[in-house]
Amino acid sequence: MDLKRSIQDLLGKYRIVAIDTAAFIYHLEENEKYLPFTNVLFEMIETGKIRGVTSTITLMEVLVKPKRDRNEEAVEEYKFILQTFPNLKIKSIDAKVAEKAAEIRAEYGIRPPDALQVGASLVNNAEAFITNDKKLKKLKETEIIIMKEATT
Repeated sequence: MDLKRSIQDLLGKYRIVAIDTAAFIYHLEENEKYLPFTNVLFEMIETGKIRGVTSTITLMEVLVKPKRDRNEEAVEEYKFILQTFPNLKIKSIDAKVAEKAAEIRAEYGIRPPDALQVGASLVNNAEAFITNDKKLKKLKETEIIIMKEATT
């Protein structure tokens, strides 16, 4: 089976997937190692085969490099893509997300941004969390998909 098909099969098991910042950065910066995964992921979301959710943490993290580089064109492009992408929701960090993140952080000791991302994922009914952070594999509340493992 080819790589594209195996990624489609992996992601096709879910209705809603949460997406960590790394997937967006890899895709926007056209990281050759991860494009096979992110191309399939975002195509499946765009066409409605699955829905995606992320948090405002992603928007903040994605904008750091273009803002550091003073690249306003990239800032505007990235904001537009994230905020208008079909079947992708960017969820705010509200009290419910913060409380869920506190539970995750208390249980697993993960970093606050990761806990907030996972908290937003859980509050918004995502069935899997896509990341490249292997430390998150210890979470039992959701399935963790490690992009590096899915592309090798």
